[in-house]
Amino acid sequence: MRNRRSDEKLDSTRAGAGDGSTASQEPVYYISVAARLVNMHPQTLRMYERMGLVQPRRTANNVRLYSDADIERLRRIQCLTQELGVNLAGVEVILSLLEKIDRMQAEVERLRHELEHGPKQLPAPEVSRTVVRHVRVEMRPETE
Repeated sequence: MRNRRSDEKLDSTRAGAGDGSTASQEPVYYISVAARLVNMHPQTLRMYERMGLVQPRRTANNVRLYSDADIERLRRIQCLTQELGVNLAGVEVILSLLEKIDRMQAEVERLRHELEHGPKQLPAPEVSRTVVRHVRVEMRPETE
């Protein structure tokens, strides 16, 4: 049974979730530095990568580089597993759902903006004169 404290912790894992994050996507941290920043063993980071929970970029020499967004994601995983007791399968589901929620919220915001300001103006479609003539010919009433 969840209590208010676990709800607050879960809400804290939402901060920066998904594409709307303010964290930099620029990969700058080697795996050893990333592991130190989140207080995890580098092997744990490799395991999370194998599971698809985190996807560090690779250099031409195949060296893993982690971004600030990756570090935030690792901290979120750590909070879910250590503080809330969620297993890694659950973490995968939760992160997937949080990302889906973020995408849906962005879509709602876009639609809300369109309602308030009108839809984006699309350029007028270019119609060739031959198509227009052809349509006009077909639309003439037949006489008998």
